[in-house]
Amino acid sequence: QVQLVESGGGLVQAGGSLRLSCAASGSIFSINAMGWYRQAPGKQRELVASITNGDSTNYADSVKGRFTISRDNAKNTVYLQMNRVKPEDTAVYYCFALLSYAAWGQGTLVTVSS
Repeated sequence: QVQLVESGGGLVQAGGSLRLSCAASGSIFSINAMGWYRQAPGKQRELVASITNGDSTNYADSVKGRFTISRDNAKNTVYLQMNRVKPEDTAVYYCFALLSYAAWGQGTLVTVSS
């Protein structure tokens, strides 16, 4: 099994920056890709960004050019650097890992004030 622990959420003003971290432990060698989803109040969960073991990345159109996903293999950690944040980025952000199943973190709240 894989355990995911997120950190870095909080309150940020519009136009500011925030970095989320997701530390993986357990059967990390079985992970094929990791990334972030988010869920805003009253909305469905949506993919924000993902990164594969080959470092291929994918972003939602709404965050392209503002958010960057990266990984530190030595620390078994994936990061989401969020720049020029907007109020519509307010959501609970969930880290995920793809193995033969999907593992999820507990979520971290990001609130962007206008």
